[in-house]
Amino acid sequence: MGRRKRKVIKIVKRNLPKIFLCPKCGKQSVSVKIDRKKQIAHITCGDCKIFTDVPAYGHEQPVDLYCKFADKFYGGQI
Repeated sequence: MGRRKRKVIKIVKRNLPKIFLCPKCGKQSVSVKIDRKKQIAHITCGDCKIFTDVPAYGHEQPVDLYCKFADKFYGGQI
C-alpha cells in the first residue's frame, strides 16, 4: 500500500514597503534614507519634492519614520 503525501502549506511572509504614499500629492513616491551615524532620516517625495528630516533613534524601521513624517505633515509642521 502506498503512503499519502502530506499537503505542503506555504507561508508567505509579507515584506515592509520601501516606497510610501505621499500625503501631499497622493502618489507612491516617498523614499526614506536613514543615516545611522547622525541619527537622522531624510524623507523626500520624488514627485512634489516635499522633504524633511526626522530624528531616527535606535533601530527604527523606515515605516516608523514615514509615520512620523505623515504626522508632521498632517499637524501642519511641514
